[in-house]
Amino acid sequence: MDSKLANPAPLGLMGFGMTTVLLNLHNAGFFPLDSMILAMGIFYGGLAQIIAGLMEYKQGNTFGVVAFCSYGLFWLSLVFLLVAPGMGIGEAPTSTSMAVYLFMWGLFTFLMTIATWRAPAALRVVFASLTILFWLLAVADFTGSRPLKIAAGWEGIFCGFSAIYLAMAQVINAHYEKEIFPID
Repeated sequence: MDSKLANPAPLGLMGFGMTTVLLNLHNAGFFPLDSMILAMGIFYGGLAQIIAGLMEYKQGNTFGVVAFCSYGLFWLSLVFLLVAPGMGIGEAPTSTSMAVYLFMWGLFTFLMTIATWRAPAALRVVFASLTILFWLLAVADFTGSRPLKIAAGWEGIFCGFSAIYLAMAQVINAHYEKEIFPID
């Protein structure tokens, strides 16, 4: 019996990547924030990443646990921040409080980026671009700059697609047992 465990990273990366692309298509001005984005945030961005993080735990990958569980909880907390006021739970976050929230996620991501310096280049791109995204969004919320929010949206689309690329490269390379899509 083969006891080899599957790599959970592509699941987490796809959950992160697809949800990030969709939210940032909104940020770039393509369509309004609607239930499609919120549902992706809860289920694929949130729950799928948490599941991937728990699977990384079983493999002994501390980085994977912290990254996937944290970003899965980011998505769940973001959706809650957006919908809770409409359900009568607390006040809507101010632009300043959202700026601080996004800044802190950017700081966390920057520190996680340090851990990718010895990882494949594709993973470094995902984390570096996510750091930039969080901080651009934080400044956009703090200043109220719509052009900066649109620029952040475009940067977030790049970030999300970089995660999708890495996820599918891992799946395809593993499936064919050779490097078809480079990650380093």
